[in-house]
Amino acid sequence: MPVALLALALSAFGIGTTEFVIMGLLPEVAGDFGISIPTAGLLISGYALGVVVGAPVLTALGSRVPRKKVLIALMGLFILGNLISALAPGYGLLMTGRVVAALSHGAFFGVGSVVAASLVAPSKQASAIAMMFTGLTVANVLGVPGGTALGHAFGWRSTFWAVSALGVVGLIGIVALVPKQTTTPGAGLRSELAVFRRPQVWLALAMTTLGFGGVFASFTYIAPMMTGIAGFSDGAVTWLLVLFGVGLVIGNFLGGRAADHAIMPSIYVILAALSLVLLVFAVTAHAQLPAAITILLLGLAGFATVPPFQARVLAKAEGAPALASAANIGAFNLGNAGGAWLGGLAIEHGLGYTAPNWIGALLAAGGLLVAVVSGLLDRARKTRPVLSTVD
Repeated sequence: MPVALLALALSAFGIGTTEFVIMGLLPEVAGDFGISIPTAGLLISGYALGVVVGAPVLTALGSRVPRKKVLIALMGLFILGNLISALAPGYGLLMTGRVVAALSHGAFFGVGSVVAASLVAPSKQASAIAMMFTGLTVANVLGVPGGTALGHAFGWRSTFWAVSALGVVGLIGIVALVPKQTTTPGAGLRSELAVFRRPQVWLALAMTTLGFGGVFASFTYIAPMMTGIAGFSDGAVTWLLVLFGVGLVIGNFLGGRAADHAIMPSIYVILAALSLVLLVFAVTAHAQLPAAITILLLGLAGFATVPPFQARVLAKAEGAPALASAANIGAFNLGNAGGAWLGGLAIEHGLGYTAPNWIGALLAAGGLLVAVVSGLLDRARKTRPVLSTVD
């Protein structure tokens, strides 16, 4: 793998850390600003909104700019957002810093996926994308716990200073290691938007939304599920999250390797496995050891979807892939929000803390159904008879 991918992975590590680390710092932030925990929790929602808005908008604005320059600008925006957060004298400016940092998130992973794929042969593109996303998965294992511990020891602002420093290192790596990226002939906003006329692009986005929605329908409520149903202590939840993060790292690697071999068969198998794991989790959540094993498998199956989903979008948006790739990052976040909402709805209606697992299994199965339809359309196109005329 080209060394330039390490620069992309390091930048992804910083982005992944700043996205999730705030969850462990909410009490400190709330106490510092004299606000409630739920109000502090809106910093998570504000970030998610920034990702959804920033992914298509910033990618579209940079459609005629060489992609290396776009990545450099996005990392600059990421650093700025975290510096604002570190210096924020009040809640409003902290929210501003979170949103500014989030604006770079979706566009970076969207454009970064295109750049990563361009650095290797077509047969290795999914693995290259997985290499970049390794930074995001490792952030869940090392960056988030480490950033949380740093914030507890030296104050929550120290975490944002550290993430800003990570952003600077990532920026230097992109400048030094990523080769010059020329604009694609005919590239521009019109050509980027034109790929959304292709039904297969929309089917790919639907796969992503449903498949990852299944993961977050369950994962969002992992803490109350494990403490209230499996009987774990509150302190054990941290280690269960680390276990989930280990599954993410393994799944990301395996998903990239599988997608390099065959994208659609990989998607079929992974979504079927994800649906099965979620069904099993509804049962294993009642016992500690089986629950812990299933959490590992949930992380593995959940993030194994990412490289093939992203590779599928790139394949179907060939010629102008950047905006579609960024839209797929938005689809991941839409799935996160939708899955969490549906899982919470099931709990509110008295179905219990294991109900989100059933919801997740249905969403993953829906993603599999969409994938089958997309695959059948591919097959129909390949077997469609070619009409010819005889003079």
